[in-house]
Amino acid sequence: MAKVAVIEDDLPTSNQLRAWIESARPGIAVDQWFSRDDAEAAIARERYDLVVLDIELGRERHAGVAIINAINKRHATPVLVVSAMPATIYRSIMKALDAWDYLQKATFEESDFIETFLEILRSVKEKSEPAPAADELSMDPLRQRTPTWRGHRINLPLTAQRILAALFARRGQVVSYDELFEVVKSGRNRDNIRKHVSTIRDAFREIDPGFACIENIPMRGFRWADTESHSP
Repeated sequence: MAKVAVIEDDLPTSNQLRAWIESARPGIAVDQWFSRDDAEAAIARERYDLVVLDIELGRERHAGVAIINAINKRHATPVLVVSAMPATIYRSIMKALDAWDYLQKATFEESDFIETFLEILRSVKEKSEPAPAADELSMDPLRQRTPTWRGHRINLPLTAQRILAALFARRGQVVSYDELFEVVKSGRNRDNIRKHVSTIRDAFREIDPGFACIENIPMRGFRWADTESHSP
């Protein structure tokens, strides 16, 4: 049985998140924690499959940051952040801390939360595939510190990871815009897809300036091509 921790100091919000989780996965075990101290104590003694947490707990504005650091030191459990803090500021911070995704309160629907929650849970439970050659892309779903390229971790938000996975799964073939629309939760238009692809390219080029494996196919979509990439 999967076990999840909901770390949220507002009782109605905590109960709502728990209800959504239990409706999406009946029989799942959900622990609710309302303070940093209680949450950190639970993380020290329990092994959770997934943690849903708020950044601000009580008077501690960045309690969630400390909790994520504690999680990463122990089990690298995937974390879904649900916070009222502005996503424009905090999404990049959570990304740097290896959080799986960031949902800003009052800007998402129940279906958005459930879809994200279930996708993370599925990814955690999938069996890892054999590691590819060092010069290939690795997208091991068992660990959140993925994907990797030439042995280096690539920092990408969850939506960009979905797009990357879709392109890599069909490497050598054109993946149309319509097909890519199916893997994003919102912003299903070509401009948004191009922005996500640009984010992916930039992330690869931070570790490999010669990266050129994602090709733009005008008016159609994108293709992963196993062209030679030069190490920095």
